[in-house]
Amino acid sequence: MLDEKYITNRIKELCDRKQMSMYALSKKTGISQSSLSNLMKRGSTPTFYTLDRICEGLGITLSQFFAGDIENLDLSSEQKRVLQIWESLTDREKEAVEIYVRGMKLK
Repeated sequence: MLDEKYITNRIKELCDRKQMSMYALSKKTGISQSSLSNLMKRGSTPTFYTLDRICEGLGITLSQFFAGDIENLDLSSEQKRVLQIWESLTDREKEAVEIYVRGMKLK
């Protein structure tokens, strides 16, 4: 059973792991700094929409958020290699990869 502070503790853990400040998370999600700060201080549960935006800002899915350890998801070795490379890319490089992959899919 998840305790009432699980979500806020998990957000902090993931931000720490990604070396991302609340300011950076705010910029990536479009959620105001004051809203994120209030959420973290109160330890309250965000709405599904807010949590989804936070996950998107962290570069993970909701299932990865609740999986506990992103590193131990049920992925093939090929998928893990691709994710390791992905994590090292800048936002601009990630955007270029997405465009490239979408173009490949259309062929």
